Amino acid sequence: MAAPRRATPRKVVPLVPVTKAARQARIVELLEGAAVSSQTELGRLLAAAGVEVTQATLSRDLDELGAVKVRTAAGMTYAVPPEGQPRKGTPEAVDARLARLLEELLIGAEATGGLIVLRTPPGGAQLLGSALDRAGLPEVAGTVAGDDTVVLITRQPPAKAGPADALAARLLRLAEGRHQGDFQ
Repeated sequence: MAAPRRATPRKVVPLVPVTKAARQARIVELLEGAAVSSQTELGRLLAAAGVEVTQATLSRDLDELGAVKVRTAAGMTYAVPPEGQPRKGTPEAVDARLARLLEELLIGAEATGGLIVLRTPPGGAQLLGSALDRAGLPEVAGTVAGDDTVVLITRQPPAKAGPADALAARLLRLAEGRHQGDFQ
């Protein structure tokens, strides 16, 4: 009689949605919970958590999250800015990141006084409003987002409509993919 076969232990991998938002939330969790010094290491941690990602996607995610390497007691590690804080970067990087979202989400923009009303598809306003807040544009004091509308509050007196009109036009150019040097 043959010896009984032992079952090979199966690795239990938690189920994680494969959405971009879920993947990026997991990246933030990992970076806040451990000192991660390389993209390769972060890729392995994600894989262990059930999230398979290519190096190019991981690099893009880190950029979109505003992750930077900082010096810590453990050496140079990745860190993300606290939620709601502007992300640092070159004007070109801010321009490109914001342009991608505007191309995907912006349906229309209308300046009225010191406000700009931005229209998005249903469910897109929160994402666009957050991206505008994090971009740290000097003309923008803040945003208020609903389901499909973002109200962008500019740093100008309401009597002067010119700068709000110009910012609305620049956001529309970004949405159309015409964004060379718009926010420099």
